[in-house]
Amino acid sequence: MRAQSEQQLKDTKLRYEQLIAAMRLAESRIELVLKPFRDQVLFLKHNLNAKAIASLRDELIQVESGTDKLIKELEASIAEAD
Repeated sequence: MRAQSEQQLKDTKLRYEQLIAAMRLAESRIELVLKPFRDQVLFLKHNLNAKAIASLRDELIQVESGTDKLIKELEASIAEAD
């Protein structure tokens, strides 16, 4: 029984080492795919952030314009009330 148990342990260790080797190989190959993917994600983040900032600038101009118009209308109403 002891010899059988030792053989099972030996077989299990061998299969484990083969599994780890296969996983390390897969890990090294996936890095080749992930590096360009990470670069593309970073590019999109920067590009989208620039577009978002530009969009916010346009929105700010519209809000400022609307605010200026509202202030003029309020001043005219106050002057009329006086």
